[in-house]
Amino acid sequence: MKIYQIVFAFIYISSSLFAQQEIRSISRLSKDDNTKFTSVGNIGITITNFGTYGHGFALWPQNPSMEYPKGSGIEHIFDGGLYIGGFISNDSLGSGRLGPFVTTGAVDAASVSARGGGFEFTNDKESRIVERSSLLTSRYYKPEAVSHQDFVIEFNDTNLVWENNEPIQEHSPLGLGVHLETYAWNFPFADFFVIFNYTIKNLSNKYVDSVYVGMWTDAVVRNTKVTSPGGSAFFNKGGNGFMDSIDVAYEFDSNGDIGFTDSYLGVQFLGSDTPHDSVNYVSWQFRNTADPLFFAPQTDQERYVKLQGYFGGNTRYNAGVTPATLKSPSNRSFMISAGSFKRIAPGDSINVVFAILGAKKFGDDPAALDSDEQKKTLAANADWAKRAYSGEDKNRNNILDPGEDLNGNGKLDRYILPAPPVSPKVVAVPQNGKVSLYWDKSAEESIDPISGLKDFEGYRLYRSNAGFDFQNNANDAQALVQMAEFDSTGNSLFFNTGFNYVKLPQAVKFEGDNTEYWYKFDVDNLLNGWQYLFNVSAFDKGDPVNRIESLESSFLFNVKRLIPGTTPTSQEDVEIGVYPNPYYGNAYWDGSFERLRKIYFYNLPARAEIVIYTLAGDVIKKLDHDGNSNGSELRWFENFSPGGTQVMSGGEHAWDLISDGDQAIATGLYLFSVKDLNTGKIKTGKFLVIK
Repeated sequence: MKIYQIVFAFIYISSSLFAQQEIRSISRLSKDDNTKFTSVGNIGITITNFGTYGHGFALWPQNPSMEYPKGSGIEHIFDGGLYIGGFISNDSLGSGRLGPFVTTGAVDAASVSARGGGFEFTNDKESRIVERSSLLTSRYYKPEAVSHQDFVIEFNDTNLVWENNEPIQEHSPLGLGVHLETYAWNFPFADFFVIFNYTIKNLSNKYVDSVYVGMWTDAVVRNTKVTSPGGSAFFNKGGNGFMDSIDVAYEFDSNGDIGFTDSYLGVQFLGSDTPHDSVNYVSWQFRNTADPLFFAPQTDQERYVKLQGYFGGNTRYNAGVTPATLKSPSNRSFMISAGSFKRIAPGDSINVVFAILGAKKFGDDPAALDSDEQKKTLAANADWAKRAYSGEDKNRNNILDPGEDLNGNGKLDRYILPAPPVSPKVVAVPQNGKVSLYWDKSAEESIDPISGLKDFEGYRLYRSNAGFDFQNNANDAQALVQMAEFDSTGNSLFFNTGFNYVKLPQAVKFEGDNTEYWYKFDVDNLLNGWQYLFNVSAFDKGDPVNRIESLESSFLFNVKRLIPGTTPTSQEDVEIGVYPNPYYGNAYWDGSFERLRKIYFYNLPARAEIVIYTLAGDVIKKLDHDGNSNGSELRWFENFSPGGTQVMSGGEHAWDLISDGDQAIATGLYLFSVKDLNTGKIKTGKFLVIK
């Protein structure tokens, strides 16, 4: 959405509504971007360049709002946004103080796609989400990247109008600019959180004091493979809570898709380099204006009180609002905040850091409950997020103590994690009844950032079973199971298998790829036409000195999604056919709707024209087959192969039994012809459909 902003260059605004401050801005065309989402780890969350996260299911199901685990269909956030509240004064003594004013990234909204009141952060024409990566193999690689996937974003609260000079409703700017960096990793011990690192700068010539910064989240934990988003009943099943010892606010499915949503959403305050008084938690009912404790705040004054941690009056969490009250199913949002930060002088900044977490419930208690036992994994995941934020600060006291300066630069560096070897670069080749995996040696040169040693030990190979994609609560992490392991010899670690079984006599290369692939593993006895997942990870020796166990690279990063089948052939003695034949309606691999059916033509030439006829000779469908067209655009693949990531063998073509007239074909015997476009030769066949 394009937004024209009218802004003010050194104009003194006298109205108290606009906080009597000078706001520096330039008239610019802004462009909102909500298409970026984290994808390297096991959590997919949409992050925007206007102060929000999640997309209110406006982009569902193509883009995740906050899906965890990846591929599960379990969404955790409708939308959320940054809140900043404070007072404006003429000087550090607080003279002429006005406020409080609160700038909100989002408020209780029925639709995020229709921006309106409460969306108070904007951006200028240079503002785009910049992606960068510390992975050398990434096309976004930059040396300054912090994580495997950084998003770098700029926005501000200084503008007063949207396009066509329409005012931003009831917006009183604080005069702040926000630099946001988000960090995500693919490490298995760090792929369940995304860090939000906010640097908030005072752009005005006034002081902003008594500042609170919060993340407000309209959470909804539901399995969208079971229940599609929509209607109030979708949103009113959430239970909430706050782990005050580790500063984590959370939501879970209390009464919705029970058994299919056994996970928590957590939002965690990680820390700040600026002194502050407290970390606070509040929750309120969607659009409630009557409840004295759970009312949705309507004014800046009410929002500021919520940022301070008061539900209403002097009532705080665990002091008038009990944990049991929040566990019952309802449509609530929540906010975790930190403050107060004493003041931000003109030109100065504060830094505030949060994380969004995903965690499976621990143990065997019913998924609708919220016991201390069930929160063990959530607490462990939160500790890893805190560990990532702390970096060199091992004792987490915000001071660089003796022995903590790992790189010797004399300052406290954050966002340092122990690292497994890099993920091998993998090529997976589908063939007739098999898949061949190839991978390179890059992991063997990895140096651990903590120990400074090359500590590579071995490889682990993963695959899924046929039919994993039809389990409603299945996700990629659950589907992948280890099928083989190979490790170094000459030590007492692991199995000492060596690599002779998989090492090639000389490296191979693939067209358009200069990488040398030194290893190969064949996976046989696979079913043609079925979808499988494959990947290869690398693991290290561990670091006993720093008490770090062996670490493994991600088996989810760059996972390969393949469909075995026949390879292209033009041999005259090879029969072209169809499977399954006969096709029975509701075949096991079909989805639950007519357009989720499919059959395959096999033993096709590299380039061919397929024509399907009735017995009377009427043409009902023409299919063009080549390296780019193989039927993978069908609805089946849209549903079960996210992002069109599947790779087919080249000699097969899928068809959904829908005619060129957009009609499902009926029971009957059908004829087909296949013309080899390279030779002009034609082969024919027939197949039976029984519904």
